Amino acid sequence: MTASTNWKGDGEQPSAPTPRTPLSELARQAIRERIIDGSYAQGARVVEREIAQDLQMSRVPVREALRALVEEGLLDLLPHSGVRVRRLERSDVVHLYDVWEPLAIQASRLAAQRVAVAAEKSSVLEGLQAALEQAEAAAAAGERTRESDAGTAFHDRIVALADNPLLTQLMQRLNGQLRLLFGLNTEPAPMRAQHREMYERIAAGDADAAGAITLLHIRKSRELALQAVTATTIP
Repeated sequence: MTASTNWKGDGEQPSAPTPRTPLSELARQAIRERIIDGSYAQGARVVEREIAQDLQMSRVPVREALRALVEEGLLDLLPHSGVRVRRLERSDVVHLYDVWEPLAIQASRLAAQRVAVAAEKSSVLEGLQAALEQAEAAAAAGERTRESDAGTAFHDRIVALADNPLLTQLMQRLNGQLRLLFGLNTEPAPMRAQHREMYERIAAGDADAAGAITLLHIRKSRELALQAVTATTIP
C-alpha cells in the first residue's frame, strides 16, 4: 500500500502523507475481533472465501491475515487444507499462564519503578487510570465486551509504562490468546477490583507491592480461565 497525500484546497500546501493500514492488517484485526467476541466459535472452520466476501476484500489480504493469526495462536492449520479457530484446552491455559505470570509481574515492577522516578507522575499514569475508568463505566452499563477490552487495555498500558521494548515484543505474542481467555471470564468484578489495587501500588511507585498484587491477580485470573475453558469444552 502506498501513502496517501491530502490536498487542503486551491493554493494550499498538501498535508503530510498519511500512511494507510495494509488491507491484510485490517483483515487480521477484523478476524481477531470475531474470534475474541465469539462470532467465530472455538473449533469452527474458517473459510477464506467467505471471510473475503464478508469483509469485501480480495482473498489475498485475507489469506495473509489468516497466516498471521495462525502465528498468533488464534487459528490452527487443518491437516489437509484450511484453518479453524483454536480450541483452548486446559493444558493451553496452564502453558500460557506459566509464561504470562513472570512477564506480568516484571511489567508491574518496572512500571512502578518508572513512576517512582517520574517528574510528572499524573502524566505517566494517565493511560492506566483511563483504562480503569473505561472498565468501570462498561461494567456499570452492562457492556461485557467493552469491559473485557478495557481490562486488556489496562494490562497493555502497564507494559507500555514499563518501557521495555523486549517485554513489549514478548507480550504482543501472547495478547491474542489472553484476550480470548479474558472474554470467557464470567466473573469480571474480582478482576476489576484487583486492577484497582495494582494501579494503586504502581501509582505509589512501590515495585515490590506492585509485583505482589500482580502475582495474586494472575493466579486468580488463571483459576477463572481454567474454569471457563472447562465449562466451554465439548465432550
